[in-house]
Amino acid sequence: MRTFNFSNRIVIIVVSILSLASSAFAQTPLTSPAHIGFVYPLSSNGKNAAAYTNHFSLHIIAGLSKAETGAAIAGISNIIKDSATGVQIAGFSNHIGRTSRSVQVAGFMNQVKNDANGAQLAAFMNLDGSLKGFQAAGFANIVSKDVDGTQVGGFMNMARNNSQAQISGFTNITNKGNVQVTGFMNKADDVDVQVAGFLNIAKKVKGVQIGFINIADSSECPIGAINIIKGGEKQVSVSIDETTTIMAAFKSGGRILYGILGVGYNAKNSTSLYALQAGIGAHLPLLSHFRINTEATATFMTAFKGGEFHRQTLGIYPAYRFGSRVEVFAGPTFNYVESKHDLGVDLVNHYIWSEDVRNNRFNGAYIGAAGGVQVRL
Repeated sequence: MRTFNFSNRIVIIVVSILSLASSAFAQTPLTSPAHIGFVYPLSSNGKNAAAYTNHFSLHIIAGLSKAETGAAIAGISNIIKDSATGVQIAGFSNHIGRTSRSVQVAGFMNQVKNDANGAQLAAFMNLDGSLKGFQAAGFANIVSKDVDGTQVGGFMNMARNNSQAQISGFTNITNKGNVQVTGFMNKADDVDVQVAGFLNIAKKVKGVQIGFINIADSSECPIGAINIIKGGEKQVSVSIDETTTIMAAFKSGGRILYGILGVGYNAKNSTSLYALQAGIGAHLPLLSHFRINTEATATFMTAFKGGEFHRQTLGIYPAYRFGSRVEVFAGPTFNYVESKHDLGVDLVNHYIWSEDVRNNRFNGAYIGAAGGVQVRL
């Protein structure tokens, strides 16, 4: 009986050891120095390809793996379920769970489900959970969470937050950002710098907004023709200068910088001239009701019958405000003019410098004056 009990114990111990060994062996990850194939499951890792970690993969059509630690190259797609380091190159797309110190290059798109760490280059789109690094796409970069890096998109960039830069051909969108540069529109809640070819929209701008139209709750330095700033100033003005050109303008901006957009008319001579004006100005406060407005403007005048008149003006206008809304201003200006076919040249007869150049063009400079009244909206 004792022998039987002792034998049973030996069997139990041996079986236990074999079970533990078998379990340890089963938990050992499958690795392969190289994974070569056509398309799953026609490859060197066969039906178990999704369980392998490979150092190098090469597939004619598409490769499937758990992880990649070196280079993965596919004619169509790389599908990596878990993680990837190194380089992934595909003719169409890369689909990865997460990356670390990785570079993805795709003919169409790169997709990282969770965290992307490294660089992504795609002809059409990069689509990530989060990004730390750099991505460039011919059409769009879209990150559902945060970006600590730079996004360059041919059409658009989108992220929840971006701590560095977004650069695109059409639009950038984020909640909290650092620098946004685009050909058409930027949109953010909190941002340091926005530069757009047409429109910037933000709640709080710490630095500079540059665009044709800038919209913000607070922005100290908006540079644009139209600036709709919640805590800033908006004014309409009517002015007249030494050429008797009457100009109506809309002036809008922050506490210091503001944009100018105006239209005007001159009937000094028999030929009526119509004017368009754009520029930028700065309020320099001195006393509670007295300040100096400095403005740099460009004015284009035409009779719509041939000929052009361009004038660049720097004006310094002391201004006094009556009450809280009405302000009168007047001051000297320095002007540089360019005229084609002598249009508008005779509006001034006191040039301090002038010259006739070829092709019926005239250049000149003179000191003038302008003044008017403006009402705060």
